[in-house]
Amino acid sequence: MRVDVGLVEGGEAKVTPRWKEIAARFQVPDAWRSVWQLVDTLVPYAVLWYLIYRSLAVSYWITALLMVLAAGFLVRVFIIFHDCCHGSFLKSRKAMDALGFITGVLVFTPFYHWRWQHAIHHGHAGNLDGRGMGDVWTLTVQEYLEASRWKRFAYRLTRNPVVLFVLSPLFLFLVLYRFASPNAARRERHSVYWTNLAILGVASVLSSVLGLKEYLLIQLVLTSLAGSAGVWLFYVQHQFEGVYWARRGEWDFTQAALQGSSFYKLPKVLQWFTGNIGLHHIHHLDPKIPNYHLEKCYKAVPLFQTVKPLTLFASFKSLTYRLWDEQRQKLVGFGHLRALRRQQRLAKPC
Repeated sequence: MRVDVGLVEGGEAKVTPRWKEIAARFQVPDAWRSVWQLVDTLVPYAVLWYLIYRSLAVSYWITALLMVLAAGFLVRVFIIFHDCCHGSFLKSRKAMDALGFITGVLVFTPFYHWRWQHAIHHGHAGNLDGRGMGDVWTLTVQEYLEASRWKRFAYRLTRNPVVLFVLSPLFLFLVLYRFASPNAARRERHSVYWTNLAILGVASVLSSVLGLKEYLLIQLVLTSLAGSAGVWLFYVQHQFEGVYWARRGEWDFTQAALQGSSFYKLPKVLQWFTGNIGLHHIHHLDPKIPNYHLEKCYKAVPLFQTVKPLTLFASFKSLTYRLWDEQRQKLVGFGHLRALRRQQRLAKPC
C-alpha cells in the first residue's frame, strides 16, 4: 500500500507541508519533561542495581525478576541516549552531548560514533542501494541465489533467531562497539576510546565495591536482556509485512519513513519502557521530535494515523522473513527459495 503524502503538480509529487508545520510544534524539547524522564529512569535503574546485588544472597528468583525490570529501565536509558544522538532531548547542544556520553557509557555505546552511524541509517532506511550501515543484514532473493555457499551459510546463521536476538546483542554491545570503524572521523574514533575508558573506570569502581563476580553477573545479564529487547525492537521496526524497500532511483524519503518504518503498537507499559519508539514511522520522518512528544504528534497529524499499526502478537510473524523479493516487492522466508527452485525445475524442458 502506498500512502498519499502529497499533491501532484507539474507531473512531480509535491509533499503537502501541513504535516511538517504541525510536527514542527513538537520538535521543541520540554525542559521539565526531559529532566523528569532522567529522574524516573536513572534513579530507579540505580536503585534496582543495588536491590539486585542485595538479592543475590536471598533468592535467585527475586534476582531474576529484578533483572527483567532493570533491563526495561536500561532500554529506557538507551532511548534517552538515542534522543541525544538526534539532538532532540535538550535545547543545549553541550548539555546534550554530555548527557549522550554519560548514557552511552551506561549502555556501552560510544556517543559520537553511534550518532554518525545512526544518521547514515536514517538517510538510507528502505534504500536497497544504501544497505550496510546500522541495519540488519538483508539480502534480496537474487543476491542470495548468486552468493557463495559460505556467504549463504553466514547469512542463514546471522538470521537465526538465537544468533540474532541472543548472541548478537552481547557481541554488539560488548565487542563491536569497543572498536572504531576505519571510516570514522577523528572525533568519532576518540568517542570510542573515551567511552571504553569510562566503562573500564565504572567497572573497576563497582567491582571493588560489589565484587568482581557480582558485577560481571549483573552487568552481563542486564546487557544481554536489554540488548536482546533493543535488537528485537530495531528488527521489527524495519522487517515487517508490507515494508517499503526501493532502489535508489525510485527511493523516496517520506515513503520510506511512513512505510519502511513500522508503527509498533505496544501495550502501554511496554510503550513507556521503550520511550514511544514504536511510533517509528514518525521518528524516521522527523527525528527532531523528543520521544515524549511522539504520541501527541501522532494524534495531531491525520497522515500519521493512516499507517497500519503492527501489534505485539502480529510482530512475531516478522521472524519468518529472511529475504527481500524484488519481483514481488515483499519480504519472504527461506521456504520461498524451495518453491522458486521447484518452479524453475518444472519450467525446464524435458
